[in-house]
Amino acid sequence: MQSRGLHTARISNESSTKNNMNVQNSPLSGVTVIYPNVLHDERGYFFEAFSKKRYAEICGDAEFVQDNVSESVKGTIRGLHYQVGEFAQGKLCKVLSGKVIDVAVDIRFGSPTFGQYFAVELSDENSAQLWIPPGFAHGFSVLSERAVFHYKCTNYYSKPHERAIRFNDPSLQIDWRVPSPVISEKDLAAPLFSDIAKDFFV
Repeated sequence: MQSRGLHTARISNESSTKNNMNVQNSPLSGVTVIYPNVLHDERGYFFEAFSKKRYAEICGDAEFVQDNVSESVKGTIRGLHYQVGEFAQGKLCKVLSGKVIDVAVDIRFGSPTFGQYFAVELSDENSAQLWIPPGFAHGFSVLSERAVFHYKCTNYYSKPHERAIRFNDPSLQIDWRVPSPVISEKDLAAPLFSDIAKDFFV
């Protein structure tokens, strides 16, 4: 069976510069990779990780209300997670330390890329960010010995509205690049993609 993944190699000709940032539009409509302008000198480096005015062209009128941080050991896979209804979330993701594969899966019924995924490497070396609007499931795998992952959310966490998809669903064929994954019991018990409700439409 052919892989359903849509990777960064497919989007190199779709990059642009916005507000002094390199922005790449993925094949999943709305999912965007952002490479901030990083200033280096003998002291180290500096970059703007977020500015509402500068990011408005990418994230639209998204209003971020909650920041989350997790630390994970090598081989960890977290996901695939999303929230529905009035608590649907957009996420602006980045890595503070380490290296991960960050994944978005299109769960919008009627979308031409429904059921397809996009993956990109985020690390403390490339300073890349991934903007994932509502309508996508999200997860990541850890490639480094440890990784500190940070993401801004456009809505608050709500347990009654949280949903998940099995990370190793055979219909998605996600290449997590992790041979022996470390998974929570909760994520192991997540439903298959074919069982998700029609919470998002295009």
